[in-house]
Amino acid sequence: MQPPIRSIVHPTDFSEASIDAFAHALKIALLVRGRLDIVHVAAGHDHGGDAMPPRMRHPLSLWGLAKETESPASVGERLNIKVTKVELLPQSPKLGILGYLHRNPSDLLVVATHGREGFMRWLRGSVAESVALRSGMLTLFLPPDARNFVNEATGEVHLKRVLVPIDHEPAPGAVLGTIMGFIALFEKRGVELRSIHVGTKPPSLPKDVRLDGMTKIELRKGHPVDAIRTEAVDWNADLIVMPTAGHRGLLDALGGSTSERVLRHAPCPVLTVPVPA
Repeated sequence: MQPPIRSIVHPTDFSEASIDAFAHALKIALLVRGRLDIVHVAAGHDHGGDAMPPRMRHPLSLWGLAKETESPASVGERLNIKVTKVELLPQSPKLGILGYLHRNPSDLLVVATHGREGFMRWLRGSVAESVALRSGMLTLFLPPDARNFVNEATGEVHLKRVLVPIDHEPAPGAVLGTIMGFIALFEKRGVELRSIHVGTKPPSLPKDVRLDGMTKIELRKGHPVDAIRTEAVDWNADLIVMPTAGHRGLLDALGGSTSERVLRHAPCPVLTVPVPA
């Protein structure tokens, strides 16, 4: 089972997509009363200190948790969170963020996906393994145009339906505890979970690791990516959770271009859960 989330890293390029990801990262930091590192690779300019966007006081003021005039230190102390803004020297964003994660191990990565030059490039080859697998980190992806489960304007959480595509490898039982823990962060009751397997013979789930709300594994036909996307759209899922374990995981086995389709065109956020090899 994944250890409790205490530290979160949110890489940002200050795009509109990153603003949505920041709202999710900030909300989770508030719920766990943990540390949030906002990391940006400079592009020849320096925002400097708290002037570097995004400013946590703005969404917190919208959520009724802070005043725009409060100091960041005062807000952090009162809400029992620590938000640090880090601007790295100009370099390859990919290598810069990976280096930061290596020096500052964290429990959760929250990142927007938006195009080939954005963080979607991380999903290819050894880079994906370094970030989402070899680091052992949970990764919450916010695809472009996705229906987010944290309302940026109010801070309210809408998490009622969670879709869990599973395969025989990695064994799904290894991630169900992590899924339960992640959902429990948001203190939402009555969350419905639907587990699907694209194929004819579903993997077995030990009875002692079944989740409340997940009664059976439903079978679907077709290409895994298309089946997952169709299910998420038709069922109106708020979150897709995908176990992954190197190239044995469902996400990685789909291949670079199809993995890109899952994350870039998913109708909702996608949480990848690392499974020990």
